[in-house]
Amino acid sequence: MISIKNGEEIRLMKEAGRIVAVVLNELKNFAQVGIETQELDEKARRLIKSFGGKPAFLGYRGYPYAICVSLNSEVVHGFPSDQSITDGDIISLDLGVEIDGFLADAAITFGIGRVDPENQRLIKVTEEALYIGLAQAKEGNYLGQIGSSIEEHVKKEGFSVVREFVGHGIGKNLHEGPSIPNYSLPITTPLLKKGMTLAIEPMVAYGKGDIYISSNGWTAKTKDGSMAAHFEHTVLVTPQGGKVITSI
Repeated sequence: MISIKNGEEIRLMKEAGRIVAVVLNELKNFAQVGIETQELDEKARRLIKSFGGKPAFLGYRGYPYAICVSLNSEVVHGFPSDQSITDGDIISLDLGVEIDGFLADAAITFGIGRVDPENQRLIKVTEEALYIGLAQAKEGNYLGQIGSSIEEHVKKEGFSVVREFVGHGIGKNLHEGPSIPNYSLPITTPLLKKGMTLAIEPMVAYGKGDIYISSNGWTAKTKDGSMAAHFEHTVLVTPQGGKVITSI
């Protein structure tokens, strides 16, 4: 069952999405060489509270932080810690916000200082793949067209989609139906309808895309140690395509 949101529910999700976007932008500007990643989590908590929201990740299935901070070969669910950011790192930040029982979720990846040109290209291609995918989140399209378009772009550029993690529906719950893989699905997948809200989130590896879960039970890393990037937006399905609600 894929829920259709009414006007008030969409309004609340848009407000949550605006806060997500503002906080991510503030964190990106704050991140620099020498900052400990736990400082990003602390800042996120303060900002979300100041805007009247709640951190959607904190306590979710036992997750102990307000944000995920994934460095370099970490694909997703990186723990904030006393590890300092260094020159040349690439950082993925993922966060969600709840407003009056409704949620929005987004992620960005960016480089710090003198980033290797190929890592910059990985970031660029992953962000491009997100927007290619969300353009397919159109009323009347099949759900599988989203992932097919993402994978096609990523493979064309010589990178690999991480298949173990997928996008998802979102609304009253952080993860709702449907699951949205970033790879090709049969054309018989569900039809998209106006009013559905989806979190589309390609995760892309420079290498093969195989992952393992670290000893903390959460953080996914590439098996070959290659760099990874992650972008995500919460979007509203419309006749024109996915309308981003996690933007300023």
